[in-house]
Amino acid sequence: MGRRTSLASLAGAKVEDVPGLSDAVLLSLPLNKLHCTRFNPRRNFGTEDELREFGEKLRKEQLQPAVVVSRSAYLKLWPDEAERVGAATYVIANGERRYRASKLIGLATIEVVHREDLAKSRADFLDAVQSENNDRKDLDPIERAIAIETMVTELGGAEQVAAYYGKTGGWVSQQRKLLKLTPQLQDLVSSTEMPVRVARDIAGLPHQAQAAAWQDELDRRRLAKKAAAQLRAKAAPAPAPRRARASSQQGSDAPSFTAVSPGSAATAAPESPAAAPGSVFTAVNTDGEPEASSPSADGSSPVPSPRHDQPGHEPNSQPRQLPYDDAFYVVNHLHAKMDTAVFASSARLLLGILRDEHPDEYRALMQEMTQPDRSA
Repeated sequence: MGRRTSLASLAGAKVEDVPGLSDAVLLSLPLNKLHCTRFNPRRNFGTEDELREFGEKLRKEQLQPAVVVSRSAYLKLWPDEAERVGAATYVIANGERRYRASKLIGLATIEVVHREDLAKSRADFLDAVQSENNDRKDLDPIERAIAIETMVTELGGAEQVAAYYGKTGGWVSQQRKLLKLTPQLQDLVSSTEMPVRVARDIAGLPHQAQAAAWQDELDRRRLAKKAAAQLRAKAAPAPAPRRARASSQQGSDAPSFTAVSPGSAATAAPESPAAAPGSVFTAVNTDGEPEASSPSADGSSPVPSPRHDQPGHEPNSQPRQLPYDDAFYVVNHLHAKMDTAVFASSARLLLGILRDEHPDEYRALMQEMTQPDRSA
């Protein structure tokens, strides 16, 4: 029958209070003595290659045993399962993937923990089937929905499931709603290609309308990304124009002069003769504050220096250019530069992105915006 070792002796303390009935007992059992319950919601156990690799790891060392109940305890809960269970003496509650991997590579035995207390009721057993997968986040949203649906069927209604978990009937309905999707869309949810929030909205539609609704969602997302890219492109800084060192009319031999002002500790530059007509004169202020420029030789207006009262300007700093990390300055800048209708469209785009990517923050923002102003 296999080697029996009490886990209580391994841990140095009893696991349960009733010896011989609810002690967690470690067994090494032949695979033909085990049967997998049909209530396991997990659909994806991995490819054959992945299972084979997992099996080889188990051959070296099985760190976590499977969890089983006896055949008799299982059939007390579900008498109609006798033919399905066959001659197996134990039914696996947790660990079907370990069983499959061991069987695939031809292992003779597998380590299990016998927990007879898990078969006290259908609810306890079904909860045990789900708990390991849920705690390790192995189940995808569709598998979790299948698990809840199974409990509703086996326990006799959604109210019983809600009461068992201390949840509301609405919570149970939300979990089951994903099963109203077509099989193709369920696969998209399992692969995380379709967000659960979107899936629940589409699940409320008739089957024949669901594919079109998902395509509309994809089109909306594609347009949103395109609009966001265009918005980023418009916000990107234009390259600064380069001043020619000398105009083509002045000729390449025109002399140039550079005056450097190093700030308060300026050093007087040697006197230079007056700049000849056609020469180029450049003023550089090394303390970061551009010098007021003089009228150019051709009479055109000089480029004004940034004012201290301009948004984002700080003494001893270069004028700001987009993009940068001051989000409020960016918004104010865009509001000042953009047409009102375009700005409103961009705001709607940003709200849509916030709603899709950060739903909790979006709901909090909407709640804050809809609350009456009590400051008056």
